[in-house]
Amino acid sequence: MSEDRPHPTAELAELVAALAAHVDALETELAEVRRDLHAHPELSHEETRTTGIVQDLLSSAGIRTRPFPGTGLVADVGPDQATFRVLLRADLDALPVHERTGLDFASTTDGVCHACGHDVHTTGVLGAGLALHAHEDALRQLGVAVRLVFQPAEEVIPGGAQRVIGHGVTDGVDVAYAVHADPSIDVGRVGLRPGAITAACDMVTVRLTGHGGHTSRPHLTEDLTFALAKVVTEVPAALSRRLDPRVGAALVWGQVRAGRASNVIPSTGECGGTLRLLDASAWPAVGPLVEDIVAAVVAPYAVTAEVLVTKGVPPVVNTVAAVEALRAAAEGVGLLPVPTAQSLGGEDFAWYLHEVPGAMARLGTRTHGGHTHDLHQGDLVVDEAAVGHAARFLAAAAVLSAKGE
Repeated sequence: MSEDRPHPTAELAELVAALAAHVDALETELAEVRRDLHAHPELSHEETRTTGIVQDLLSSAGIRTRPFPGTGLVADVGPDQATFRVLLRADLDALPVHERTGLDFASTTDGVCHACGHDVHTTGVLGAGLALHAHEDALRQLGVAVRLVFQPAEEVIPGGAQRVIGHGVTDGVDVAYAVHADPSIDVGRVGLRPGAITAACDMVTVRLTGHGGHTSRPHLTEDLTFALAKVVTEVPAALSRRLDPRVGAALVWGQVRAGRASNVIPSTGECGGTLRLLDASAWPAVGPLVEDIVAAVVAPYAVTAEVLVTKGVPPVVNTVAAVEALRAAAEGVGLLPVPTAQSLGGEDFAWYLHEVPGAMARLGTRTHGGHTHDLHQGDLVVDEAAVGHAARFLAAAAVLSAKGE
């Protein structure tokens, strides 16, 4: 710890140690839960089985739960009349990605897998909640309550965060925390950063329509395929010259669709991708700018362009005080806090931090000396020790932040 940051009292350090020991005792069970969730992934808004498993485990431990309409749930640990309330958030959903890990507990759902580590996030918050519940007397003495939010649909735009916030999960909350698996950081470490740690992210779709025809007579058509290729290549390039480079904008296409035959110029086509910005100040104006650039790019080809920019999420902006609490929590449970850079990834935990202060940490999931995997890829393998680390880390953060450690 830095000299200007207060050290935990002996009583708090003892409580952190007791919470960590409780997670140690649960570690085998938590690993089994995580493997079960990994083997049965569910897409956004479809997390019925996942929600049921989490609810059953919490309820059987005596923790009161409240399901959201559809999927997801919230649970409260500690006294009802608390002087300080901490929110710990997990996301439940998986991705439409085919798993290629070869693990014994690989996805049994074709074309769906936990390629972003949400099974780890969910089990980590579950373990933290169980440990905190076992020490509710200590929480009561501290005047601390902890709200566990198991949120659906983080992987889609619009995500589930705003919906569950609409159900009042941030009401009365003083600080909110979350972890995100990071396969570029070794297990046993957590990446911390004050300020923005993720980027703003929107979905962009461009649909073109025009008079098609035979590829032998392109001059008698509105060559939509050629125009679409221009959109894919020239719009990101033009955008880089219309925005201040310091905003860190990146428009990247993930889908391009046009035509079904090699000798037919189609009459419709579209491309879709994401628009990401490091600087949120440019976020409101960038959508109309993309529309203007697309119109200019396709004008010579006489096609009609429809541009749909779906606003996604702002950056996750960590407060200094919350990051310092996470640093103390990491050190208190034997994890190594390391600096981490802002990424262009989007995260709807940002919406929680629009309501209350807090922070997201990057949870190291790479085995020491092992392969560096990438998120959103079917070969993602997570070191299972990360599950226990997440639970100990989040439980410690809940009690240390209450005293401003």
